[in-house]
Amino acid sequence: MQRNKTYNRKKILIAFIAIFLVLVTLSARLVYLMVFCSEYYGQKAENLHERERDIKAARGKIIDAKGTVLATNRTVCTISVIHSQLEDKERVIRVLCQELGLPEETVRKRVEKNSSIERVKSNVDKKTGDAIRAHDLAGVKVDEDYKRYYPYDSLASKVLGFTGGDNQGIIGLEVKYESYLKGTNGKILTLTDARGVEIENAGERRQEPVDGYDLHVSLDYNIQMYAQQAAAKVLESKEADSVSVLLMNPQNGEIMAMVNLPEFNLNEPFVLPAVENEENTALKLSEEEKQDLLNKMWRNQCINDTYEPGSTFKIMTASAALEERVVELSDTFFCPGYKMVEDRKIRCHKVGGHGSEDFIHGIMNSCNPVFIELGLRLGIDNTYDYFRQFGLLKKTNIDLPGEAATIMHKKENMGQVELATVSFGQSFQITPMQLATTVSSLINGGNRITPHFGVSIQDYQGNLIEELTYETQKGIVSEETSETLRMLLEKVVSEGSGKNAAIEGYTIGGKTATSQTLPRSANRYISSFIGFAPAENPQVLALVIINNPKGIYYGGTIAAPVVREIFSNILPYMGIEREE
Repeated sequence: MQRNKTYNRKKILIAFIAIFLVLVTLSARLVYLMVFCSEYYGQKAENLHERERDIKAARGKIIDAKGTVLATNRTVCTISVIHSQLEDKERVIRVLCQELGLPEETVRKRVEKNSSIERVKSNVDKKTGDAIRAHDLAGVKVDEDYKRYYPYDSLASKVLGFTGGDNQGIIGLEVKYESYLKGTNGKILTLTDARGVEIENAGERRQEPVDGYDLHVSLDYNIQMYAQQAAAKVLESKEADSVSVLLMNPQNGEIMAMVNLPEFNLNEPFVLPAVENEENTALKLSEEEKQDLLNKMWRNQCINDTYEPGSTFKIMTASAALEERVVELSDTFFCPGYKMVEDRKIRCHKVGGHGSEDFIHGIMNSCNPVFIELGLRLGIDNTYDYFRQFGLLKKTNIDLPGEAATIMHKKENMGQVELATVSFGQSFQITPMQLATTVSSLINGGNRITPHFGVSIQDYQGNLIEELTYETQKGIVSEETSETLRMLLEKVVSEGSGKNAAIEGYTIGGKTATSQTLPRSANRYISSFIGFAPAENPQVLALVIINNPKGIYYGGTIAAPVVREIFSNILPYMGIEREE
């Protein structure tokens, strides 16, 4: 009996100790949670009773060289429903269907979804948002935010780019300068009870948005319009697939205009032009096919596409030959209409040949045998070295996304025939932007510039946040070579193959080109002309490229007049006066 009593006492003691330890542990845990974790759990409790809605920041504007706003914002509304606060679901569904023009099935699905807050539709016109607000529907929230708006629809569409539903840049300058333009969204915080119902008289807490910075660019609305109108004329008259125009300051790389016709409507960037089949009936496209067509529509031919530059590249061959002193202006050549290189007969564009001519007339006549001879004199090593020295083997680093690189023979794979074809602009490919940048660098005294649109970043009050700067590489050719080149290219326009670009009272330099696309058997051509003015001190350079024109396709005949028309309009606008 005594033994049983002792055993029971021990059991009671052990139980007491166990209970005591549990109580001590729980007390310690409670103290830890209340003292050391109070802030953390207090915040979690507050979060459970707070509902959050975004306030969109106003995206920064894109402003041209003269202060014209090219991209701005419009006030729109986001319509949402809070399930726990709905009092008359059927009325809400009926009103939202009526005002938003959505199918009942879509609205019902979103209204009846048991979530804390459900977005019904965003980017709703402010007038419609105000109409919904006037119905005073319990549980329906109308929040104002911003939608990107482009006042000139398709102007410079492939340069400016556009934003998506979340107001984030997708292509063009909009995505390149996203970090400056986007701003920081704010929030609206409202208190709710355990059921998710807003507590009356609790008010709202707001974290105000921070607007994005404005991007000031070198593109000039008026110059862009002049270029676009001239491009549209030749696109229609020659029934071309596309026309590209580049206008830039060759001294510092600022781009004044970039046209890529056909352009698209920036305010409706996902709307394709009508696509029809051979029976002229609308095609039904798969999502993949539609996306491929959209990507093609958005493509910026000036920087995303490469092509054989043809005779405009003779400017680079002439510069290298002058710099390397393998040619003098008085050197004489003979053109019988072709030149034999190894076992290949490479023809001149003039079937009967130019006969005897000096180097000046060789470039004025755009004579292929003359430039083949220069290429052979330079040799493979020098030619490749000058490609590198001129910057042709790297990208221009323009401030737009998706720039393509030069497609060139590997040095070890180049033979005499490849060297000959490269010398007059065939058997390799560059972008229009690369051509314009390199020619600018050769005629400005020999300084390789970086082409760009961005000039400065400013806040909405006009205060300077950042001045944008770009790399310059000095001395890719001597000033003497650059001056000689300007003189030669002025003669091309005043007396040679580029005479259709001449304007009385202005000195203009330039070079024509007509190249064939691959495969050669398709008989598709690219007509182009690159020109600059004034020839003795270039302030503007223009490149026009006409892709697959119908009928006459020679660059000197159809591309040079486009530059003449553009220069006739923009030179007086730029304050460059005619000389007597």
